[in-house]
Order: sequence, then C-alpha cells, then structure tokens
Amino acid sequence: MIDLVLYFLKLGAIGFGGPIALAGAMQRDLVDDRQWFTLDEYKRGLALAQLAPGPLAAQLAIYLGWARGGVLGATLVGLAFVLPSFLMVLALAALYVHFAAVSAFIAGAFYGIGAAVIAVIARSAYKLVRMTLARDVLLWLLFAANAIVTAVTQREIILVIIGSGAIVLAARAVASRRATAVSALLLEIAWFFGKAGAFVFGSGLAIVPFLYGGVVEQFHWLNDRQFLDAVAVAMITPGPVVITVAFIGYLVAGPAGAAVAALAVFLPCYFFVIIPAPYYSRIAGNTSIRAFVDGVTAAACGAIAGSAFVLGKRALIDVTTIIICVVAFVVMMRFKKLPEPLVIVAAAIAGLIVRHASMMR
Repeated sequence: MIDLVLYFLKLGAIGFGGPIALAGAMQRDLVDDRQWFTLDEYKRGLALAQLAPGPLAAQLAIYLGWARGGVLGATLVGLAFVLPSFLMVLALAALYVHFAAVSAFIAGAFYGIGAAVIAVIARSAYKLVRMTLARDVLLWLLFAANAIVTAVTQREIILVIIGSGAIVLAARAVASRRATAVSALLLEIAWFFGKAGAFVFGSGLAIVPFLYGGVVEQFHWLNDRQFLDAVAVAMITPGPVVITVAFIGYLVAGPAGAAVAALAVFLPCYFFVIIPAPYYSRIAGNTSIRAFVDGVTAAACGAIAGSAFVLGKRALIDVTTIIICVVAFVVMMRFKKLPEPLVIVAAAIAGLIVRHASMMR
C-alpha cells in the first residue's frame, strides 16, 4: 500500500498529458511493468471511471487504491494523486494574483498561452470524438447538437447533457427489445464545484464549458482572460486537468477558496468509485447503463468542441494568436507523443517575444 501511494504521489507530480496519457501510464507501470494489478482489474477500474461523471484519471487511481486497500487505500491514493498538482496550482495562483497586475512578463506569457490552450482543447475534443463516437450516427448528432448549444449559449446546459444520455438509452432500448460552509461565498463555491464534479462526464477538459458557464457567465467570479489563464495553469502543471478549479477558487476566495473548490470537485468522483466498486462487476455489462453513458459521453464531446469555439473568440484576438493556435494544433497532431506542457511553454515564449517586440516599437 505504501508503494502504491508513493507511486501515485510521483505520478501526480510528473504526470503530464491529460487523462488519457495518465490512464495509459497507470496501465504501463502498474499492469505491464510492475504487475501489481491484473489487466482485468485495470479494465474494470477504467470502465467504472468511464461510467461515472468526474475526472477519469483520478477515478481510475481511486479505484486501484480501493482494489488494494479498500476505502483507506482509495482515500490515500486519491490524496496522493491530487496533492502535488494542487500545491503547484496554489503557488502559481498566488504568483498570478501578486504579479499579474504589474508584470508585462506575465501578461506576455499568458498572451501566447491562451492561444495554445485553444489548440489543446480542440485536440482533446478530436481525440475524444475518435475514441467514443466511432460510426454511431445518433452519437454524432448529439455531439453536433451539444457543440452548437454550447457555442451559442456560451455555457454547458446540464439538462441537455442528461437528455442526450436518455435519448441514446431510449433508442437502444427500442433496438434491443428483440434480443433482451465557512462563509456564504465558500458555500457557493462548494456547491458549484460539487455540481461540476457530480454531473460532468468525460475527460478532464469536459469540465471546461461547465466551469465557463458558471464562473464567467453566471457568477462573474472571473473574466474571460482570467478563465483562460486558469485553464492554461492546468495545462502546464502535472496531474489531473480538473485541478484548474483550485486556481479559480484561489482567485475567488484565496487559499480557502482553492481548498474548497478542489475538495468539492473531487469528492463526488471519490464516492462514485468507492460506493459502487463492490457491486460494479454485477452491472458492468448492462446494456442500458452503457447506452446512457455513451449518449452522455457524446454530449460531453460536443460541449468540449463548443467551448473551444467560445473561448477561441476571447483568446484569438489578432493574427499572432491565431497563428500560435494553428501551429500548436498542427504540431500536436503531427507529433502525438509531444507533451502538452512543452507546447504551452513554447506558446508562452512566443507571446513574450511578440509583446516585447511591440513594446520596443
């Protein structure tokens, strides 16, 4: 158990690339190399993580901890996996608040980073679409509908997401009949980010459109630029992408806000793992459950694609940012194993150079 906790502490500190890369690292390290888990145990955990809403990589880690040490193992592994990136984001948020208003250096870096973030979100949507939608026409229709709704309304509508799952469940049911509180603000933060963790399906970036609708449009806690910077921080730090909520919480209510936001968003996925885990093998093959999840996943992919459009209108403000975004997207598609943080750092350097050149004129 100690070795497993230390492993996830290390993975949370150096694991870049988003949920798909982190899940792949767990399979390579824990199943193939160290043989601490059987392939069947890993696949069972991955399937449960895909079925439940919340960050996939964190849920998979929690399940593996549960498989070896029950509730205590799940708790220790979950904390070990999230803690390194939480501390890094906390430090970056403090620096951001202290220096952003006076430092041209920070402004220049995030000028380029914002454009690259749009490319990262677009590629994430592309990868999720290829992995989850396949050739299912209904899933593609739901994907397109959710992308359009998110782009037009500039927020992720939960009823549309849940409705998408219900549509696929109903459609496949017809086809298969033949066969078979510290303060009011902190409470508000806890409630909002708790809903984000409980209702957002898909990879880490699936939470972006939901957060934008609440943080920027509904509560006005952050402006467009601050929100893009928050997503960028998640891109350049290791561990689960959802840790961006800690950055947002810090900007809204300081360290207490960061802690409450992170705890609220990860608690639902923790309970979604440890509660059904003992019974999951009995329902893993249920066609109705799989149908509902497929519909929700297609909707989440569409929401991510729509969020790329919404955020792109804010980040791609001139020819330079458009070029940075296009180049970043092409590079990531061409060199698929290139770590995303390197692309983000390169975009930051490009932003600094451009801003410095414009100031010298």
